[in-house]
Amino acid sequence: MNIALIGYGKMGKMIEQIALAQGINIGVIVDPFISESGKNIYKTINEADFDSIDAAIEFTQPDSAAANIIALAARKIPVVTGTTAWQNRMDEVTEAVKKADSSLFWASNFSIGVNMFYRIAWYASGLVNNFPEYDAGGIEYHHNKKMDSPSGTAKTLAEGVLNKIDRKKKIVWETIDRKPEADELHFPSLRLGSIPGTHSLFFDSPADTIEITHTARSREGFASGAIQAARWLTNNKRCGIFTIDDMMNDLFKE
Repeated sequence: MNIALIGYGKMGKMIEQIALAQGINIGVIVDPFISESGKNIYKTINEADFDSIDAAIEFTQPDSAAANIIALAARKIPVVTGTTAWQNRMDEVTEAVKKADSSLFWASNFSIGVNMFYRIAWYASGLVNNFPEYDAGGIEYHHNKKMDSPSGTAKTLAEGVLNKIDRKKKIVWETIDRKPEADELHFPSLRLGSIPGTHSLFFDSPADTIEITHTARSREGFASGAIQAARWLTNNKRCGIFTIDDMMNDLFKE
C-alpha cells in the first residue's frame, strides 16, 4: 500500500512511524509548514505527484481540511481525515467527492478503543433511560495545545447519549452560572498542561454514581485506526462517504 500524508505534525509523524512498521510506503507528504526536504515532500496538494498513491490520510486544521479533501477528490484520491470542526462544509465536500466518484472516510476519533467506548456508553445510556432517578452528564480533558473545544469525540459521545436518554433534550457545553435544567446534558471541557485526551460519562442517583471513562495514553491508537481505515477504504475500492461506524460494523461482524 502506498499512502500520502496530508499534514506532517505530531499525528502525521506517528502515522508515518506505524505505517512504515507495517510495510506501508509513504509516497507523498504535504505540509505548508514542513521543514524537511526530499523528493516526495511538498508544500501544497497541487504540487504533489499522486500517480502511485492508493489513499491519503489527512490530519491538518479545521480551516484547511475541507479544501484539502476537495482537492484530493478532484484527483480521485480516497481520503481518510481525522481533522475535526470542518463539518459545516460537509455538503460542499460530499458533492465534490460524489462528483469525482471518489471516497471519503471521516471520523471524530479513529481509535478502536474510543469507538468501543462509544458503544459501551450508549448501551449504558439506554439502560439508564429506564431509571429516571439517574441524571447524566460528562466532562472531557485535553492538553492545552488542543485547538478546538469541545472535542469531536465529546460531541459524538454526547450526541449518542442524547439519542438514548429520552429525558435529555439538549447538550450544554459551556460553564453555566445556574442550576442545570432537567432536560440538559451538561458536558464541559478542560484544557490543561499535557493531560491526555480523557472523556468521562457519569450517571448519578441519590444512592450511587456510575462512571465510564476512556483515557488515551498516546496518539498511537488514533494513528493505527486511521491506517486501518485507509486499508478498509481501499481494499474493496469503496466510493462515497463513510464514517467509523461503517468500518466498526464490519469489524464487529468479523
